[in-house]
Amino acid sequence: MTAPRTPAPDRHRLATVLLCGVVPLAVVGTSTAVALSWAPELPDPVAIHWGPSGVDGYGSLPGIVLGTAAIALGVAAAALVLALVVGRQASVRRMSAGLATGLAVGLSALVLGVLHAQRGLADAGAVGDVGGAVGLMIAGGLVAGALAAWVTPGDRPRPAEAPVAVDAPRVALAEHERAAWARTASGRPGLVIGGAATALVAVLAVALHLPALWLLVVALVALLGSMTVFRVRVDATGLTARSALGWPTLRVPLDEVEEARATTVDPLAEFGGWGYRVGVGGRVGVVLRRGEALEVRRTGERVTVVTVDDAATAAALLNTLADRSRRATRG
Repeated sequence: MTAPRTPAPDRHRLATVLLCGVVPLAVVGTSTAVALSWAPELPDPVAIHWGPSGVDGYGSLPGIVLGTAAIALGVAAAALVLALVVGRQASVRRMSAGLATGLAVGLSALVLGVLHAQRGLADAGAVGDVGGAVGLMIAGGLVAGALAAWVTPGDRPRPAEAPVAVDAPRVALAEHERAAWARTASGRPGLVIGGAATALVAVLAVALHLPALWLLVVALVALLGSMTVFRVRVDATGLTARSALGWPTLRVPLDEVEEARATTVDPLAEFGGWGYRVGVGGRVGVVLRRGEALEVRRTGERVTVVTVDDAATAAALLNTLADRSRRATRG
């Protein structure tokens, strides 16, 4: 008699626990232990805040170390819950892993860098420039976050078994005809808010004499370029929404489409803001403005949303092409 096989562990869940829980805990735990071990070499109180003229804020070593650790681990815990509860799409899990790991590495690097600069000083006010620590925080956090998102496993293929919903909209398209639909999706709110944030960081870089902050300015400019304009296309491969910079790209394969419809979206109420977002119930979307949007219900109880003009035509064509794909597969 053959013994029953033990089910293989869910690699998505395992990766999520590692990248949103174990890795941030290990990074923060290690950095906390190292920082506290430096206590005999550090002034009391330590410098924790800088202004245009130098140090202008002080605090206790345990306070700054443990307070920062609590912030990093609190965010990691929230990211872990988000990924486990509504992470039906890889993009949700990747965002969660990138945030949890990136913030843990960035804040740990900042704390260690700032404290290292004060080792051996009798007076924390004598500490010099901490721009290197700020640069390490930004670069380390971005690299670690990007790496965590990159190694997060993608979605397994989940071809639909049932036909497209009967009442879903269609277009009249003969079997021998080919068709595609394309639009450019953009939005002003994200550009205005992101532009203002970028300008503020640039002003701070000049006012505080911190050249390292220009790394953050560059990162914010790249973020603006990747999150404010998308090229949206529906064709025989399914739905594709690709950023003007080529990344990120959102795809819904044709064989995973259960139903597509036009809808309306409120970015703040439903997604908490603008850009490539995770919304209520785990919906993932390219949400650039308020109003008309294409909503695609796909296999695995996943929902994808893209704010774009002429969403009704896109939905009808996507349903029609999905129907055709099912017939070809069955045939």
